[in-house]
Amino acid sequence: MTNPAVEFLASAHRVEELWPDTGREVAFAGRSNAGKSSAINALAAKHKLAFVSKTPGRTQTINFFSAGKNRRWVDLPGYGYAKVSKTEREYWGELISTYLTSRNSLFGLIILVDSRHGIKPLDAQLIAWFSPTGRPIHVLLTKADKLTQSESIAILRKVKGELARGYANCTAQLFSATANRGVAEANAIVAGWLQSPEERTEKTPGKGE
Repeated sequence: MTNPAVEFLASAHRVEELWPDTGREVAFAGRSNAGKSSAINALAAKHKLAFVSKTPGRTQTINFFSAGKNRRWVDLPGYGYAKVSKTEREYWGELISTYLTSRNSLFGLIILVDSRHGIKPLDAQLIAWFSPTGRPIHVLLTKADKLTQSESIAILRKVKGELARGYANCTAQLFSATANRGVAEANAIVAGWLQSPEERTEKTPGKGE
């Protein structure tokens, strides 16, 4: 399953600038150094869709991308970047929390986690905070190309175990934007989340035969 052409729509620095709350959305969140922009570009098969910087913390707005008719990808500001002022971190946190708690069109959350470090406290806080909404969470363990096969197996088993102990609506996979690893699997998750119930019914095997 592939995603339709993904195109930039708009950026929002304030709640009142958010894109109209209709249709369906999938949001992407993660620490500022987790490779979120690179992952979004890899999933969209576009090198410059999301801004990639050598300086973490450059995504300071909520960015909306069209992914088909009234379907959107939403790039949330990265969290955990120490060099950003406390005031700005607090503002980003308020903006993100308002979006995540009040957005009716939000179907699920993709969380980008550096596979070399696993789930850190801020990642765990986000998962624990969002999971009670009942909406699905899928963790992309990024930069998996920097791990050996045994290290990859170990971190995936560890993260899946952590999630299974407390969060029934959470899944995880290995991912590498550089090596194009896990891109098809992640794209299938995102595309499936963006499907309406009617679209799922229409594509059920044997339907209408």
